[in-house]
Amino acid sequence: MAVAHGSRDPRAARTVESLLDAVRQARPGLVVRSAYLDHAGPRLPEALAGLDEAVVLPLLLTEAYHSRVDLPAAIAEVRAARGGPTVHYGTTLGPHPLMTAALERRLAEAGVARDRDTAVVLVSAGSSSAEANAVIGAMARSWHGWWGVTAAYASAADPTPAQAVALLKRAGAPRIVVAPYLLAPGYFADKVRHSTLEAGADAVADVLGPAPELVEVLLARYRQAIRRSERVPV
Repeated sequence: MAVAHGSRDPRAARTVESLLDAVRQARPGLVVRSAYLDHAGPRLPEALAGLDEAVVLPLLLTEAYHSRVDLPAAIAEVRAARGGPTVHYGTTLGPHPLMTAALERRLAEAGVARDRDTAVVLVSAGSSSAEANAVIGAMARSWHGWWGVTAAYASAADPTPAQAVALLKRAGAPRIVVAPYLLAPGYFADKVRHSTLEAGADAVADVLGPAPELVEVLLARYRQAIRRSERVPV
């Protein structure tokens, strides 16, 4: 049971379903279903109805409020009902080494190869959790082979993506590209694209979407959740 945040933008749910279709192709016979925390359905309690056992995996890129509060609360709601399934709760997609490979894939599709004359703005949605934002900063610092990599946040923290582009331009970066660390298209992805191009970015990659690396990560999270001895009885 892969649980995404959900969006009013229908492109987001279509992208999530494309990712899950790729998971189904990679693991024929594995029952893969989707649920959403907000703006789309089904919600988790509805999606779990009638099951004896399920692995709940957050389709979230960092550990923050939704994975620590919203999803456990939804699982608790199911727990309150009689006859619910046993739930194995997995971890978020990121951080994971393959996420950088997925970002590089999207940059390559935008015509950007890794080189020392190109600076990257790594953009996440941003969080009220300083710890979650620090994960993005750590990703940026560990992503080598570029002129430089700067973390930016579409909300809740600074620098904004446009500010990061401006800072890199003032620092003399020969070329500036933007790598959205976002799962699906929607408000944030559109805002990031428009604001960074306006600020002078040379290229903006697509969102991660159904990248093959995300399929691998999702299946790895599934296996980890199955192996974990701790179970959440519902």
